[in-house]
Amino acid sequence: MKILVLNGPNLNFLGRREPTIYGAQTLDDIIHALQQQFAGRVEIAAFQSNHEGALIDALQQAAIDGTDGVVLNAGAYTHTSVALRDAISSIAPLPVVEVHLSNVHARESFRQTSLISAVCQGVIAGFGADSYHLAIEALLHLSAKEA
Repeated sequence: MKILVLNGPNLNFLGRREPTIYGAQTLDDIIHALQQQFAGRVEIAAFQSNHEGALIDALQQAAIDGTDGVVLNAGAYTHTSVALRDAISSIAPLPVVEVHLSNVHARESFRQTSLISAVCQGVIAGFGADSYHLAIEALLHLSAKEA
């Protein structure tokens, strides 16, 4: 199984940006841990961009190149991007799981609205770096059900 772990704006600053909210691990630490945890079971490709169009390009490429699922932390674009929502819709039936490190529902009101949730397979939030792990497990479970 091949899964794309796609990260949006400011996630390249994990470990330095508000570690009390987002944790001390860097994005590279998280990706490396996932690759170790799922070695032999899942091929994990990772991409991060601060640019909306690059994220859309990565989603569309995932649909073309045989990716089996996407774990998406869209960062602030979660709350603002109709274009990202449309891109997720356009790659259906490729499953996308929305993830957040923090519990967005316990934070500022603007973070409690997601424009992408309705077009994602599911949402996992509030478990720190484990949110990514849980999302991959969910995609594996979904794939097993479909087999």
